[in-house]
Amino acid sequence: MFDTHVHTKISTDSNMDIEEAIKSAQNKNISMIITEHMDLKFPKEGMFCFDSNNYFEEYSKHRGKNLLLGVEIGMKEDCVEESRELLNDNPFDYAIGSIHLVDNMDIYYSDFYKNKSKREAYEEYLNFMLKCIKNYDFIDSMGHIDYISRYANFEDKEMYYHDFSDIIDEILQVLIEKDKCIELNTRRLDDEKAAKNLINIYRRFRELGGKNITIGSDAHNTETLGCNFNVAREISELCDLRVVYFKERNKEYERI
Repeated sequence: MFDTHVHTKISTDSNMDIEEAIKSAQNKNISMIITEHMDLKFPKEGMFCFDSNNYFEEYSKHRGKNLLLGVEIGMKEDCVEESRELLNDNPFDYAIGSIHLVDNMDIYYSDFYKNKSKREAYEEYLNFMLKCIKNYDFIDSMGHIDYISRYANFEDKEMYYHDFSDIIDEILQVLIEKDKCIELNTRRLDDEKAAKNLINIYRRFRELGGKNITIGSDAHNTETLGCNFNVAREISELCDLRVVYFKERNKEYERI
């Protein structure tokens, strides 16, 4: 089974060597897609971007049936065409589209939440996601819909479907209309509350006509590579969703 969301030292926020990742994946009996961060026009110059030529030159020797080379694109309104060009010009196997910034503010930091209620912050995040998904029609899967729940500074960080059902439904419908996958990110699946909440979102994706999901750990180290995949499998079966991965930008079906 492929872990379709893995970062190594090429990403600004990871120190994991590719050799370490390969060894860990072999020990865990999983395959990987390396998806380094490419957040074009990131507000801090030189961060979360990489030289694609160097990436392929360094990692192509490891490429094979158990290791594929992808990218995680940080979706923003001011770099849609540059992102499209990046994918057109490079032989990536897979492209995740993710929200890390909202109106050029990094939602990892508390400044984004300052003077905002939880509803205001989460609606701003989801509405920005909707705008981007409409424009980024060249990605393969949308990453970690619950990303904001990792870092928000509210007592209850969960993004409950019933609180934001209208906007979440719009996001899911756009993905379905454009025949895109949604990632089931396993980072938070060891939290029973988070897992139950995500089931509501992925079940709704299926109800609206969605069929395929990718599963990724968002690993930045060997310890979290393939984390909580047992829970992800259970959720995919519960929600009647097919697990896929991508090779040469083509959809492949997992056997789980």
